[in-house]
Amino acid sequence: MNATVTRSQSPVTAPSAAVLDASPSQILKWLDTGEAVLIDVREPDEHAREHISDARLIPLSSFDPQVALAHAGKGQKLVIHCRGGKRSGEACRMLAACSASGAKIFNMSGGLEAWKAEGLPVKTNTKVSRISIMRQVQLVVGLCVLVSSVLAWLVHPAFLALAAFFGAGLTFAGATGICALASVVSMMPWNKAAASAQGGQSCAADGCCR
Repeated sequence: MNATVTRSQSPVTAPSAAVLDASPSQILKWLDTGEAVLIDVREPDEHAREHISDARLIPLSSFDPQVALAHAGKGQKLVIHCRGGKRSGEACRMLAACSASGAKIFNMSGGLEAWKAEGLPVKTNTKVSRISIMRQVQLVVGLCVLVSSVLAWLVHPAFLALAAFFGAGLTFAGATGICALASVVSMMPWNKAAASAQGGQSCAADGCCR
């Protein structure tokens, strides 16, 4: 299995901390020898469903670069990953922008999907719903808006108020970062396993997760 480390094509805004790409197999070697710390920037329910052993959870939605940098010991590489590489790339740019220490920051090429494609080990909890909470929220909102629009067309225009209600809710969530519907969905029985699995994560005790 060939390991590659190549320069990221994403622009880095801070010259003091370069961001590099590293292959999953190379990262596994670093983790085995203690040369690197791995940060998972996916959401808690995604992490609960499947994650790399010893990966520390700091969701991008509440990502604090200083907290992430604090996890890496002297001389250790800081490796960031998500599902496919997009969110981890954003987190890496945030780290590079705030790091004045010349930290060694790496983005896992292809994310967790590439890690699994190489046959590398992951911990899986089959009790956790495969549909993320945010996708569930999108399904609920989309369905309610669709139904209210159809009812407004076929029954009475007053049903448009339901679509307006969900539109206002999305606007509020986008402006404040608080999504009441996501909180309700997370309490559903099929999402309880994710909440239970998150309770054992050390990062939650460290204040990394909100």
